Amino acid sequence: MYNPKKMMMLGLIVTSMGILSHCHMENVVEDSMNYSEQIDSAIKNGEFQRADQLIDQYLESGTLSEKDQQVYRFERERLQRIRADFTANPEDVFAYIKKYYPQVTPSDIEQWDAAKSLEFMVIDGEKLYFARAARNLFRIDPKMILVWQEHHPDDEMTSGSGAKLDLDDHNAKVINAATTSQKLFVEPRRLRIKQSVEVLADEVPDGETVKCWIPYPRHIEGRQEKITLIQAIPGDHQLAAPDALQRTIYMEEQAVAGESTKFSVEYEFTSHGVFQAIDTEVVTELKDQKSFSKYLAEETPHIVFTEDLKALAQEIVGEEKNPYIKAQLLFAWVDNNTPWASAREYSSIPCIPEYALQNHHGDCGIQTLFFITLCRISGIPARWQSGWELQPPDDSMHDWGMIYFEPYGWVPMDVTYGLRQSDDPQLHWFYLSGMDSYRIIFNDDISQPFDPPKQHFRSETVDSQRGEVEWSGGNLYFDKWKWDFEWKILE
Repeated sequence: MYNPKKMMMLGLIVTSMGILSHCHMENVVEDSMNYSEQIDSAIKNGEFQRADQLIDQYLESGTLSEKDQQVYRFERERLQRIRADFTANPEDVFAYIKKYYPQVTPSDIEQWDAAKSLEFMVIDGEKLYFARAARNLFRIDPKMILVWQEHHPDDEMTSGSGAKLDLDDHNAKVINAATTSQKLFVEPRRLRIKQSVEVLADEVPDGETVKCWIPYPRHIEGRQEKITLIQAIPGDHQLAAPDALQRTIYMEEQAVAGESTKFSVEYEFTSHGVFQAIDTEVVTELKDQKSFSKYLAEETPHIVFTEDLKALAQEIVGEEKNPYIKAQLLFAWVDNNTPWASAREYSSIPCIPEYALQNHHGDCGIQTLFFITLCRISGIPARWQSGWELQPPDDSMHDWGMIYFEPYGWVPMDVTYGLRQSDDPQLHWFYLSGMDSYRIIFNDDISQPFDPPKQHFRSETVDSQRGEVEWSGGNLYFDKWKWDFEWKILE
């Protein structure tokens, strides 16, 4: 029996463990089905305590395979992560909005709730808002965006990064250098990075081994090169292969009672800007779809071709056949209709493109997976890429991707940076075939395994930008440790 919700749950668990799998569900006994249906119903109704109890009973029933036990253990974990994200009460939200919009009324709140401009859940009978829902309102609702701008005229309102770099000036230099030199990779920047993780004192028992994976840049010929490890603390470490799709440096340290456990890595690398001019008349349909089957297919739980998503893709592209023009239509639609907003942890979202469609907003990763899904539905190969963005003096974790156009090959894309406000078509569409020089690439696909493999659930199930930590007793979620990211442009 095919159960879509259970398939998404299974997708979440296998990605949490860093293992991709296409799983087929088996028929289970009637009692088990009753448990499954009751759990689904409890979660849908916001009865998290009851869902927890039912999951415990289901796990103790003796009817579940080991694979299904993992599914429901992670579902119980997911409910905990949702609780951690939804912590604002209605009074807090109203007070925050009132600071900037004094005339706010309860009716306004109801309208924003209905429009999903204020994200909330009813959990065990209590209405709770996403912790950053009130701030997000001023990013999502057109009228409230203007209100925020009145109070913060210097706020760039870019993808949450507070950009200070004259990005379009830099991108114009990338376009000029690429055009003049006839090279794809130009405008190199030499960067030094230091990343650290500090596990809080007594989160791991004294004497136990703390295991830590910190993201590390992968080698990408022409794009990201000359990677040099300066220092790792502790000194013993395991560095994943240069071409690992989610590259990490792995370290271990013994926990000491009353003391935090610290890990850090420092390295240098060279990042290049990218620009590929695209001639619509030259672009053709794929000549060999089989070679790109992976990048045209579903990848549960976060790249799925639901009927609603297929209908939307068809509505956007219409009868258009040219792959680049189709990509332009999809890119502009996501950019114009899915404003950036701070997001929940991805591991708490069953299906990210469905979430984007239903909620009409999302952060960079949600926007990117939404765009990738629409591209694949439309027959355009697209894939994930992520790491960090730098917009001196600011920085941010960031997600973007790659897209394939015949005969040009793979080129970068960033739907979050979207359409640039320029009359120059190349600059206007820069982020559909180009990339600035200020990126660090850790991940070249979603939900890839670590080296060595993680034994417990991952905190971030899609990729890795902050790091991951565990011990023999289980995963250490983000509230159990602190992270830091420092950088310097060397040349």
